[in-house]
This record gives sequence, C-alpha cells and structure tokens, in this order.
Amino acid sequence: MLITGGGGFQGSHLTEYLVSNGHKVSVLNTHSKTALNNLSSVADKVNFFWGNVTDKEFVEKSVRGNDVVFHLAAHVNVDESLKNPDVFFQVNVLGTHNVLEAVRKCGSRLIFASSREVYGDGRDLKEGEKLSESSEMKPASPYADSKASADRMCHSYFKSFGTNVTIVRPFNVFGERQKGGKFGALIPILTERALGGENLGIFGDGSATRDYTYVSDIIQAYNLVLNSPSLKGRAINFASGVETSVKDIAEYIARKLGVSVIHLEARPGEVLRAPADISLAKSLGYDPKVNIWEGIDRYIDWAKKQ
Repeated sequence: MLITGGGGFQGSHLTEYLVSNGHKVSVLNTHSKTALNNLSSVADKVNFFWGNVTDKEFVEKSVRGNDVVFHLAAHVNVDESLKNPDVFFQVNVLGTHNVLEAVRKCGSRLIFASSREVYGDGRDLKEGEKLSESSEMKPASPYADSKASADRMCHSYFKSFGTNVTIVRPFNVFGERQKGGKFGALIPILTERALGGENLGIFGDGSATRDYTYVSDIIQAYNLVLNSPSLKGRAINFASGVETSVKDIAEYIARKLGVSVIHLEARPGEVLRAPADISLAKSLGYDPKVNIWEGIDRYIDWAKKQ
C-alpha cells in the first residue's frame, strides 16, 4: 500500500503502524530531513517515492501496483492558507485530483484524509447540536475550502466512476512529531512557547472549543477504515467525542510549565465550536483511548526531549 505524506506527522505514525503489522508500505513524500527523521525506525522497510502530489505522472507511477492508497499529503494550516491560498489549491485540490485519477486508472482503493474544517466555524450550531457526516460543509478559510473541494471530488469520483474511496474526517489530531513554529497547530505552538519561557497568547476570549484527537487514536481509526469495506463511498468522522476550550488547554499548559495566559484580538475564520458526532465510527468499533490531558502530558514529555 502507498501513503502520500507518509513522512509527515500523521503519515509517519501510520507508516510505522502498518509496517509493524506486516504490511508492505510505500511512501510518497517531498524529500526532507523531517520525513527521514520521522521514519528513521522503519526506513529500511519502506519503499520511498520522493516527489510531489502536484506531479500527475509521478503520482500515477507511485500508485501503480498498490491495492490501497492512503492520501494524507496536504498543506494543513489555516493561518498559512490566509497568506498563501494558491499553494493550498495546488497541493490539496489539484494534488487530490491527481491521486483520484491515478487510483481510478490503477483500480486501487483510496482512503482520503479530509478535515473537520470542512464543516465551518460552528457559528450556526444550535445548543447540543453536533457535526455529523451529513452536516453541511461551510468552509471558513482557504485551507478549509481546499479540503472541502477535495472531499467533494472524492465523492464525485465514487458517484461517477465507482472509485472505491472512503473519506476520513479527523477532528484536530495532535501528538508527537506535530510542528509548532509560525504555522504550527495550537498545542505544539503553546508547548513550544511555554518551554521557552514565553507567556501564551490565545485569540479572543478562548471560549472557542475543539474536539481533540490523539494521534494514536486516529491511527486506530485509519486501520478501522482499512478493514471496513462497507465504508466505500462514505465519509466518516473520527474524534474523541469531547469538546475542550482553547482557554482550558492554554491554562493547563501554562500551569504545567510555569507561564501565564494572555488574550489577543480574535482572527478571521476562527472556529468557534467543533463538536463531533462519532456514532458511525463507534458503531464500527472505534474506541478512542487517550483523553486531551493525557495527550498533552505525552506531547510535553516528547517536546522536552527535542
């Protein structure tokens, strides 16, 4: 099987898991020191295709001979998409089109990593309402729009060509190997800054909530999809099922690492609520194990060693 983005954050964990369970795995990834470091424990057991999903002929060559393709390669940050939306269109939309064309021609099964961002910012959610697979897509940033476009494209290929595709919508995955820095995710950014002795700035009043999913639970999810042929042509949410506010996360990290929390001006496209309905996933045996606080503790322990 092939994993696009198999050297990245989620992809490297998935690659390790599949290799450890006896699967023959190939990885399509842009060549980078990060990818090599992430996969150092299994590099001798993996076949590498170094390149970009924007190269149509290269993608088809990489897909050929693989029964299953996990498509995780993507640009993933909302802030970065506001500064450079064109890159997100090229990689997330055109790149997904290239992968879909390749699996259509080669007869492979596709498991596509979409995003909870496709559902929008949660402003219109009623009290107690959760985001199910049938909820309307209302993308609120160029990143979210690129993932929604790719998500819809996967469904259209199933409808038009019978392409064997399943759309996975993970909710705010976090864990070891996730990047902080200028365009990183919330928990890595806050951890990195706190370890450097900085106070933690959060946008708005911090009441916005997310449903955070620890990386080992999302790997369980991908494996579940791999072994669930009934999901052909369907989308499926994976999350913890628990909402946690940005403010509570920032204060938890601040307490653990001895810094304070400060409030910044709210930013456009900010998600206000993201409560996941994971009833479909649970009906297939999905059982998330790591809660937000244990996951943060694990991430901090890992980050201290970097």
